[in-house]
Amino acid sequence: MVRSIKNPKKAKRKNKGSKKGDGSSSSSGPSMPAKVWQPGVDKLEEGEELQCDPSAYNSLHAFHIGWPCLSFDIVRDTLGLVRTEFPHTVYFVAGTQAEKASWNSLSIFKVSNISGKKREPVPTKSGDDESNMDSEDSDSDEDSDEEELEGPGAPILQLRKVTHEGCVNRIRAMTQSPHICASWGDTGHVQVWDFSSHLNALAESESESEVSQGPSNQAPLFKFGHKDEGFALDWSPLVTGRLLSGDCKSNIHLWEPTSGGTWNVDTTPYIGHIASVEDLQWSPTEADVFASCSVDGNIAIWDTRLGKSPAASFKAHNADVNVISWNRLASCMLASGSDDGTFSIRDLRLLKGGDSVVAHFEYHKHPITSIEWSPHEASTLAVSSADNQLTIWDLSLENDEEEEAEFKAKTKEEVNAPKDLPPQLLFVHQGQKDLKELHWHSQIPGMIVSTAADGYNILMPSNIQTTLPSDGP
Repeated sequence: MVRSIKNPKKAKRKNKGSKKGDGSSSSSGPSMPAKVWQPGVDKLEEGEELQCDPSAYNSLHAFHIGWPCLSFDIVRDTLGLVRTEFPHTVYFVAGTQAEKASWNSLSIFKVSNISGKKREPVPTKSGDDESNMDSEDSDSDEDSDEEELEGPGAPILQLRKVTHEGCVNRIRAMTQSPHICASWGDTGHVQVWDFSSHLNALAESESESEVSQGPSNQAPLFKFGHKDEGFALDWSPLVTGRLLSGDCKSNIHLWEPTSGGTWNVDTTPYIGHIASVEDLQWSPTEADVFASCSVDGNIAIWDTRLGKSPAASFKAHNADVNVISWNRLASCMLASGSDDGTFSIRDLRLLKGGDSVVAHFEYHKHPITSIEWSPHEASTLAVSSADNQLTIWDLSLENDEEEEAEFKAKTKEEVNAPKDLPPQLLFVHQGQKDLKELHWHSQIPGMIVSTAADGYNILMPSNIQTTLPSDGP
C-alpha cells in the first residue's frame, strides 16, 4: 500500500557536484578498483560514497518540475512509432503532491534534446571519460568525446499547468487519443481532461526551457465522485474511451464513452475485494476482460459480460498487492508486486489447474511500487521499489558459466559482481529517493522514465537491446 508522498518538500535547484547515490560522478586522485554495491546488503563506511558508472547507460538524464509527482504517464506522439536515433523528444502528463491542496496542478510537459550514446556491448578500452550527470533542472550525459554524443547539450524542458483540486493519486493518458487524460484525486473524484491545446502548443514551440507563468483554470470534460479516494485507473487498449476506476472502499466502476463526448459511469460497482483496490489492468486481447489487485492480497479476473462478480479470484501474495501489469506481447502473462517486496509472474492459462506462478522473486526487501512489462520484449519487465531501486528483469535469461567466462576474458578484468544475484536480473538503477512509478516508452525501445520524491529520471541502460518489437507467443 506504500504509495503517497505526504508533507513533501518542493524540489530545489542543486549545485553541480558529486552526491551520494544521485547518479553523479567525479574523478579525484588515483582510481580504485570498482566494486558492485548491493542495497540492503552492503553498508557505506565513513568516507565512502556511491558513484554512477556512466558506461552502464546509453542515456541518463534527471529533471524536476517542482512538487513531487506520485504518478505520471508518457503521451504517445506522432514523431515515429519506433525511434532509435538521438536526440529524443518525449511528452508527459503528471499530477503533483503539493503541501496544500490548492497548490496542486496537472502538468503537461515536453522534454526535448535528450542526448545519448551508442556503445559497444563489450567496451574495447577502459572508460576514462567520466560524466557529470548533475545539473540544475536537467542532468545530461556529457562526455569529452563529442563524436560519440548524439544531440549534445542539456535536455530542454517546456511545461504547462492546469489547476487541480487536491493531490493527484494517479494519471493516465488514453492510448487511442493521447490528449484525453484521466486523473484520480485524493478528493475522491476521477476527472477526464482534454489537453490537446497544451500538447499542440508544446509541439509548435521550439524555444528554450520554459515554464508557464501559472496554472490555467481549465474545466474537466467529465467528473465522477467515488465514495472514497483511490489509485486504480486504466484505459482500455481495445475500446476507445472505455475506462476503469477503483477506490479504497473496494469498489470498481466501469466508464463507457457516449457519442456526445462524455461518459456513462455505471453507479453499481464491481464487488469482489474486501479491501482497497490498488491497481487495474485491461486485458490486451479481450475487450471485456480486466484484472484487479487489492490490499486483501488477492488478484481477481473479471468479465464484464458475466455480471459484477469476478470470473476468478486467487490469493496472489501474503501481503498487499500494490501493482499489476498485463503483458501485451504475451497476453497469458500477468505480473504482480507486493508490499512485502516480492513480485510474481503468472501464466493465466494455468489458473484452472491451481498454481499458475511461473516465476517468483524476493530480491527487493521493501514494497514494490510499480511494475511494467516492456512493450518491445515479451520476457522483459521493470520493477521499482521503496528500497530506492529500479530493476530490469529478463525472464528468458539463465546462468551461463561459459558465457560469463568469455565476457571476463574480453573485458580483461575480473567482473566483481555478487554471485548470489538472480540470473534474470538484467540491470539495477539507483540514485532516486522514494521511487513511485515507472513507464517504458512504447515508441523509443529501451527507454524508461521514473518518478520519485526528488524528481524524474530518463534512462536507457546500455545492456537493453533497442530492437524492433518482438512478436508475442
